Amino acid sequence: MLPSSRTQLGLFFILLCPANIIGLWWAVGSPLVMDPNSICRKTKRLAGKQAELCQLEPEIVQEVAKGTKLGVRECQYQFRFRRWNCTSHSKYFGKILQQDIRETAFVYAITAAGVSHAITQACSMGELLQCGCELTRSRAPPSPTAGPGAEGTAWEWGGCGDDVQFGYEKSQQFMDAKSKKGKNDIRALIDLHNNEAGRLAVRSYMRTECKCHGLSGSCTLRTCWRKMPHFREVGDRLLERFNGAFKVMGGNDGKTLIPVGDNIKPPDKQDLIYSADSPDFCSANRKTGSLGTRGRVCNSTAMDTSGCDLLCCGRGHRDETVVLEENCLCRFHWCCVVQCRKCSVRQELSLCV
Repeated sequence: MLPSSRTQLGLFFILLCPANIIGLWWAVGSPLVMDPNSICRKTKRLAGKQAELCQLEPEIVQEVAKGTKLGVRECQYQFRFRRWNCTSHSKYFGKILQQDIRETAFVYAITAAGVSHAITQACSMGELLQCGCELTRSRAPPSPTAGPGAEGTAWEWGGCGDDVQFGYEKSQQFMDAKSKKGKNDIRALIDLHNNEAGRLAVRSYMRTECKCHGLSGSCTLRTCWRKMPHFREVGDRLLERFNGAFKVMGGNDGKTLIPVGDNIKPPDKQDLIYSADSPDFCSANRKTGSLGTRGRVCNSTAMDTSGCDLLCCGRGHRDETVVLEENCLCRFHWCCVVQCRKCSVRQELSLCV
């Protein structure tokens, strides 16, 4: 299910605020429209590069909003079978953001990735005056074996490569707001690290695409360009990093992060990091941001996180028959309408008790 516009806006405030005031914005929950002028006008805490973007490049802010929605949808997809399912309830979500847990690390990373991806995509689509296709003059040649039947053929850079560096820099400029010096320095370091991990999940996995040219389908010349990974790939990659996230603590100098545990290698730039253990999310708890899993649909035969044993936290489940309406007997009528009937379908569901 797609999140509501209010939820999307709430997550948008993540981008607008330094880490130490994110919780404040969730508490406000103002139902602003997703309009950069309105957002920038009513968000008085913006300063520095963020305020400059609002004043000089509101169209970039609009892409930031789109990128946030992209991140929200991906978060809810990746966590759809988990006890915490990237809930759209703003009061509970705000509590998640106030903690240095794995889930918060993923939210920061997927949001930064979504912003970078959306801005880069807008550049390639010609929707922004500040950027366009990637400049390829100084780029190394594509691999001579990239693509089927490519060996021994001539090549050249062409098409419209994604200018991922522009999207990376704008995401960095807007998301990496500085926190106040003092007790929040370690939290700021963690958030900045996870922001960067999200952006790198896009920038570090660019792929080369090529198109063949020649008579009668021959491939005497290849035109190649660089494209971003599909955002689902980005989400899958960040979920892997979530599963292997590193627990860290602050160093004595207040400027470094140290992995917790013996003989643990330091996390690299693409790893996700956190400093506090997550709640179990089994029962509803406003203090921790847990909605609980009571009433959640589970899979009675699965052994993974979607299975009733894990998702229901050992409380058991009940089987229920529901009647759903869905489109059926659809026909295409020239031109150009598809007309469907409504059919009732009985479905057996397993629900956590």
